[in-house]
Amino acid sequence: MTDLALTGLSSRPGQAWGGVRLVPLVRERPIEDLRLDARLYDAEFGVVQVDSRTAYFSYIPHGFVANWTRDGTPAAAYGTQLRGPQERDRTPDRMSLRFHRRMARRTDRNRLRFLPLHLALEGYLALHFGGPEIAWEEWSHRAISRGLSPRVEEAYTGAAVSGLEDALRVFEIHRGQCGVLVYVADALAAVFVVPHPDDYRALHATLVHDLYGELIYHYAMFGGPVPDFRARIANETVRSLADLRAQARRQQDEWAAFHDQVMAGGLLGTDYTYQRVYEMGGYRLSRFLPPFERQRENHIGELITDSAGQLAYLKTFRLSENQVRRGHLLTRLAAGNWNVADTAVMLGVTEPELGLRIEAAGFGHLLRQDVLDHYRAQARRGRR
Repeated sequence: MTDLALTGLSSRPGQAWGGVRLVPLVRERPIEDLRLDARLYDAEFGVVQVDSRTAYFSYIPHGFVANWTRDGTPAAAYGTQLRGPQERDRTPDRMSLRFHRRMARRTDRNRLRFLPLHLALEGYLALHFGGPEIAWEEWSHRAISRGLSPRVEEAYTGAAVSGLEDALRVFEIHRGQCGVLVYVADALAAVFVVPHPDDYRALHATLVHDLYGELIYHYAMFGGPVPDFRARIANETVRSLADLRAQARRQQDEWAAFHDQVMAGGLLGTDYTYQRVYEMGGYRLSRFLPPFERQRENHIGELITDSAGQLAYLKTFRLSENQVRRGHLLTRLAAGNWNVADTAVMLGVTEPELGLRIEAAGFGHLLRQDVLDHYRAQARRGRR
């Protein structure tokens, strides 16, 4: 496990629009030998064949294509490809589907197509997907034979997050900007980083098509406008234009330090578990999972780094408290070899309490019905 660092990027003062705050990330040296462009799909609902026995169904409006060179020479992106929906008759009870082979698939010698954010979400959904490895008597036949299939989570598109579309439309893109941190009611919702400023300009608008968690949707719905942070320079500290530049630079550095340590601290100050997905030239595509600690920020995501650890691409998704609870529960059960009694001791609760937690998390169907009824009866007797 290791933490996440925005290596090669620096924060700039954010811009607020209603309850949305956008904090730009700027590179002093853009990455030239890795470029990203978008591939828009004519059907927004996609089916991904993850492997021969597993399929992933989701809203997938676009994919990203990574272009790289092996010798370090600059790589030109093909540009964002816009394709309108085909003319066809559609009935109300039918939805267009697009079928994809794998989350990340090589399409040419130096081109990789991958599905942004869904790579990370599939990693979360696949968390201990196989279910109990030992046929303990508490688990149902379905749990032993099928595991957690199907595994379902809910999310909202950026278009449903109040104020986000307007904020992205009026946002001023900085020179050298290669990324952005999106805050809603000053809660970190997502981070998006690309290799080159031209990539960011082409992909900036795709943020409104991304998926956001339940917490972010409700914060945007019920939260009020956030205050704007303004620089304040004392008159007596400025005697020349050089003094003014120095004070402005000092304010910028103080803002960046405050942002990285406080506002983004929940993302950057966490240990993650990484899974390598694909090697492409000198770059590595990976996804990561958080430690699923309760009552704190937990983000999942995907990233591309070079051999020196410099961050070329990053996209994150903030989990809701319910999603964190499910991840925490599955992780603890797996650590206890899916033995309910041992896991209850590990968590400091009784076996019936753990059984009811499993049911409340949406996994009650994995327990045998008579075992679950027994847990409920014991809980009722305990309350009396």
